[in-house]
Amino acid sequence: MLLVHNISKVYRLYRHPSDRLRAALPLLPQTAHSDFWALRGITFSVERGETVGLLGPNGCGKSTLLQIISGILQPTTGRVVVKGRVAALLELGAGFNPEFTGRENVRLNGELMGLSRKEVERAIPDIERFAEIGEFIDRPVKEYSSGMYVRLAFAAAIHVDPDVLVVDEALAVGDAIFANRCVRKLEELRRQKVTILFVSHDLSLVKQLSDRAILLLGGRIAAEGNPHEVVNRYVAHVHERRAETEGPNGDTAGKTPPHRHGDGASEITEVALLDSNGVPCESVPAGAPVIVRIRCLFHQDVEEPMVGVLIRNRIGTEVFGTNTGLEGVQLGTFHRTEELRVEFRFDCWLTPQQYTLTVATQHKDGFSQDWLDDVLTLKVVGSPSRAGCVDLRAKVSWDRNPANP
Repeated sequence: MLLVHNISKVYRLYRHPSDRLRAALPLLPQTAHSDFWALRGITFSVERGETVGLLGPNGCGKSTLLQIISGILQPTTGRVVVKGRVAALLELGAGFNPEFTGRENVRLNGELMGLSRKEVERAIPDIERFAEIGEFIDRPVKEYSSGMYVRLAFAAAIHVDPDVLVVDEALAVGDAIFANRCVRKLEELRRQKVTILFVSHDLSLVKQLSDRAILLLGGRIAAEGNPHEVVNRYVAHVHERRAETEGPNGDTAGKTPPHRHGDGASEITEVALLDSNGVPCESVPAGAPVIVRIRCLFHQDVEEPMVGVLIRNRIGTEVFGTNTGLEGVQLGTFHRTEELRVEFRFDCWLTPQQYTLTVATQHKDGFSQDWLDDVLTLKVVGSPSRAGCVDLRAKVSWDRNPANP
């Protein structure tokens, strides 16, 4: 279990290095400083076996919060209560001695985490298999490549039987094969009821692994709850910031739900899922024709708008997406108060499970006019259920005792 109560962290900012010295010596004249609040009033708890994803733009206080939870930094106010052994994957390999071999560093890391020598020796074969650095385990780590270094560091940190695991972007290291192995290991730890708090900019991974998500903005908690809803809120924030700095300025504050964003040049007024006869439906047999109808109203004159649709599975992975531009359909110019209706028709060769539909109207450069995340649910039904998300309708042929290879 992990409890974070009213955590705040303030840094004093001085204009010159000598001002810091003056502040440390009370007999000298004091100079003004400014306060930077990296965190302010952070309160949440993570129950045993729960996985919580931490989201937010760079500089919002995520790493500072994890360092406080791990005991590396002291908060200005508030307290952290942790029950059990904490393993922190913040700066991988930060405690490795470059002159020691990989095996020696693993032993040192384990003992620093409170494991006995016997427990460390029992874990070393698993660490070797996970890191896959071969005979380099007995070479000084200064001879390692960067990939070998982080693989061993991750393996050493994650095999200490933690009660609470704190991870800061460590899943971004290594190649795709190793990253997939790390994700599988985290899923295994979840099944073992390990409490996990992790930071990641991979939004699909947050949806896949998290039971709950927290969005930090400006050192405060801006949203907390269902991972899909919090991710959508974060995406909306990113697009709002982009609109402020790069594109038309549409003020939608207080008028749109968290999953909706755009500059307001057009507004989606209808999204409908229809069967082949044009009848509204919520479920579709696998392979059956389906229609996605989108209707929008233009609030500004727009040249060559695009309308798009995106299908995601239940963990937020994008399965299929297209728009009128990709399909070679030019819509021309629309004037203020004009309406547009677009229909996407396709055979729904998705595997039976639940999906969501995201729809959008966009400018020709891809900038959003109106974007609605997960606005409809699409349930694909049928049997037998196949692995993955797409049914490629494979044909199988076979021979008994074939004469030729």
